[in-house]
Amino acid sequence: MSHHTMPDVSSTTDWDAGEGPSNRERCKNVLQGVVNSRTFGTNPKAKLRKVLIVSKLTRLEFEKTRDQALSDERLEHKIRNRGSDYDAMKYYHHLHKDVEAEVVKSFREQGIEVKVVTRLTINKHLLRWADMLVPVGGDGTFLLAAGRASPFILNGPNKMPVVGFNSDPRRSEGRLMLPKHYSSNVEEAVKRIISGDFSWMHRSRIRITLIGATTTERPPPIDLHEYNVAQVEHKDVINGSEEGSNNRILPYLALNEVFIGEMLSARVSHLHLRLDKSDVVTKTKSSGLCVSTGTGSTSWLTSMNRLSTNNVKDLIEILKRQTQSSALDGIDPAAVSEEYNQNLVYAPDDPRLCYSIREQICVGVWPNPKGLESRGFAKQITVKSRCIDASLVIDGSIAYNFNDGAKALLEVHPEDALLTIDMK
Repeated sequence: MSHHTMPDVSSTTDWDAGEGPSNRERCKNVLQGVVNSRTFGTNPKAKLRKVLIVSKLTRLEFEKTRDQALSDERLEHKIRNRGSDYDAMKYYHHLHKDVEAEVVKSFREQGIEVKVVTRLTINKHLLRWADMLVPVGGDGTFLLAAGRASPFILNGPNKMPVVGFNSDPRRSEGRLMLPKHYSSNVEEAVKRIISGDFSWMHRSRIRITLIGATTTERPPPIDLHEYNVAQVEHKDVINGSEEGSNNRILPYLALNEVFIGEMLSARVSHLHLRLDKSDVVTKTKSSGLCVSTGTGSTSWLTSMNRLSTNNVKDLIEILKRQTQSSALDGIDPAAVSEEYNQNLVYAPDDPRLCYSIREQICVGVWPNPKGLESRGFAKQITVKSRCIDASLVIDGSIAYNFNDGAKALLEVHPEDALLTIDMK
């Protein structure tokens, strides 16, 4: 279990007021391990009975949501008039819906009860109803579903498995989804899931605790989704080692990464960092801090730190001049670049955090004190803001204000891991 003391929750929010046990009891259920009715994924003898399909909100659906009063013909005319490619929009909408329909059909043919939601209609009642979440779309849809599968939202320690189908494998890499082969072989995948022909995989996630007096300022989080039309459901777990503590465990866990920095990218981010239990607090100036999991190491972490073939060529030329040797003539820069970039990736169940200080200023007195590398591993990271208009962003989707004086603890707890499957 975590080292946190039991949360003392004395208030409710609109989305959970008056339902079932109190906030205090629910938080105890989460952190003490009270068993709820969900057993698939935690009990090897349990059968899959209920599946909640999380459907991608397509661009065409988003356009219809924004202009609900328009007929299909008038909406098409409006989209074409502004120069957007309506035909492509419609094509990819139907491409996604065809895969989604096949997923629904395949589960129902196996006797599984199925309900379908989007990011607009997903709610805690359906999350607690389902045995498994099945996002159909790309990695963004998977991250949305995983973000809602938080133990703080589900009210219990039993894992909610999340298994995704890539609905557009030609344009989407879909690293979090089942292999692309199953996008056109949905029935095979469903039968393997129901029969247990797979391996369970636990993906580490980052727990974020906001620390100190600034947590009493509680502006709602912002939804940064590209089609932003839904409110973010929000409930913090209040946690403290003494009466009156204002520490807040955020209800969303980061599967990929947490980014902290100024929202205006041209502005320097001033952050104070402390790694693990070190007494040293390092003051930094940069373009922001990215803290990644093993799952996220294939994404922004690699993009931020990768070496191109041209980078390697330049380094080889420098080494040749420095060593006055021809021993480097046979080195293939492309192969070196590929190996270096592959080594940036680490296992999704690794309990470590990998931090990257983006474009860290390393001149004069910065960082202060000297010696902090721009990239490294830690078990926990404490960050204090000296920023003007900054945010703490979870998986590129949920943003919390993180301005001057705000402080956050980032760490990994085994009980927070996301349960999914590995199926070749």
